[in-house]
Amino acid sequence: MPDPIDPPGPRLIAIANQKGGVGKTTTTINLGAALVALGRKVLIVDLDPQGNASTGLGVEPSARDYTTYDLLLDDVGLGEVIKPTATDRLMIVPATIDLSSADIELVSNEKRSYLLHDALRQSAMDAYAFDYVLIDCPPSLSLLTVNAMVAAHSVLIPLQSEFFALEGLSQLLLTIREVRQSANPDLRIEGVLLTMYDARNNLSQQVESDARDNLGDLVCKTVIPRNVRVSEAPSYAQPVLDYDPASKGAKAYMALATELIEKHAGVPA
Repeated sequence: MPDPIDPPGPRLIAIANQKGGVGKTTTTINLGAALVALGRKVLIVDLDPQGNASTGLGVEPSARDYTTYDLLLDDVGLGEVIKPTATDRLMIVPATIDLSSADIELVSNEKRSYLLHDALRQSAMDAYAFDYVLIDCPPSLSLLTVNAMVAAHSVLIPLQSEFFALEGLSQLLLTIREVRQSANPDLRIEGVLLTMYDARNNLSQQVESDARDNLGDLVCKTVIPRNVRVSEAPSYAQPVLDYDPASKGAKAYMALATELIEKHAGVPA
């Protein structure tokens, strides 16, 4: 039996948290760019109807002829939906607001939880030779998020370093457990990533302490600092590694990518 820790083909990671504004899209874009900088080839799947990952990587709405909606519901092939970005070896399946109706349309589909799983395992994927597929989930525990979890090998959970940060985590962990029991027994937690961290702030330090006390090794060693360059980069349709590679935010995402690669290689980080 294949080892779920070292799956064949690309490693699929869903980036999920039902709470908005925690850094899901920012992490998807910048982790993708950092993995590319370390020599990997990456596909981002924009599964959020807001389409912010698509916008943040410079894919204009007029260029989104085919999207994740078409991939899931219209049987459009991967070759039609995968778009290049300005970053070499970083590609994207874009999203538009059309995806907001997908939950309703999926309900009547008997394979509703497996559509993304099947779409990302088409034989056409082999020609792209992706090392990683990062799935940017919507800020809800919807059928789209369930599709991402069924398709993925693991879930990376961005957690904003603020009061009540751990409050909603139990529901997300429960959903992951339910998906593991019903549809994807090999699904695991890639890590809990502390975002928007301010080392000068006692609250950030307290959130980190609580997270590490409660979740132990599930919490990534890397923390993502609150950094103005990270916030500015999307308005220039660039990952922070392209916008300001010397910034603290860029260095943090490089550290995160290195941490994940070392973990996946079985090398202690």
